[in-house]
Amino acid sequence: MVLNALTVDLEDWFQVSNLERVIGRENWDRCEQRLEASTYRLLALLDEAEVKATFFVLGWNAERYPGLVREIWRRGHEIGIHGYRHALVYEQTPVQFAWEINRCVQLVGEITGEQPVGHRAASFSLVPRTLWALEVLREQGIGYDSSIFPVRHHRYGLPHSPRHPYRITMGGKPALVEFPVSTLSLWGQNLGFSGGAYLRLLPYWVVAAGISRLNRQGQPAVVYLHPWDLDTGQPRQKLNPWLYLRCYGNLEQTEPKLQNLLADFEFAPMREVLAGQAERLPSFSLEQANGWALGREGQPGYSPQTT
Repeated sequence: MVLNALTVDLEDWFQVSNLERVIGRENWDRCEQRLEASTYRLLALLDEAEVKATFFVLGWNAERYPGLVREIWRRGHEIGIHGYRHALVYEQTPVQFAWEINRCVQLVGEITGEQPVGHRAASFSLVPRTLWALEVLREQGIGYDSSIFPVRHHRYGLPHSPRHPYRITMGGKPALVEFPVSTLSLWGQNLGFSGGAYLRLLPYWVVAAGISRLNRQGQPAVVYLHPWDLDTGQPRQKLNPWLYLRCYGNLEQTEPKLQNLLADFEFAPMREVLAGQAERLPSFSLEQANGWALGREGQPGYSPQTT
């Protein structure tokens, strides 16, 4: 059976991009802090299923909850980084982004004693104009990234990029691995299905069918969620109907859906899944990635380089 990657973006309810115009970062400390309770609830579900995951940790949370991050690591889960303050990459300069990555690496290293090798950008904000971030990640010692979502979306997306894991080369040498967020290719479009609001709002059979389809092709799927996706008691904000649905729709269904996924499929941390895929990963140069940003198809259309 194909191993799939289970990932958790360690954010509290007020830290999501959809609320940034309602709750500014300067007010985060004044919000009701619910991260510990919702994370321990999630950890209990994973313990019960005997499943390990990758937790992409916000630096802001690592500073305030080092004991929580240490406990996640102690239970055998992988710790990756998720930026310091959940800022979109395209709202930062390369210097600001490098500072955030460096700070997160330092924090996780101090807490766990291990260098984190995985990264996921806030709201998958590696987009056509921010591919420079891949070079920054390499310079900061990151081994793999999971920030590219090969879809069309108003906030994120690199729709012409490959849909399955691949290596990115720089200067003719392997630099890091990209593990894109899972999509289904239907009607000429790539569609998200396996995490966050997609996971909450879509019927379970759609999510399960999507993972099964990828696995039949020998490809791993990425499932992602946040602790607040399980938190039905989180404070509700006044939002337009669409944003309200994306933030709060079907919160009560996250836990049973996750339990079904853990029972129906095999999951592991992203680092472990990639280790099992290492021999078969195609390679693309950063120049080719810039070609995807210009609207050139990632696959087919490019012949993977050998490295």
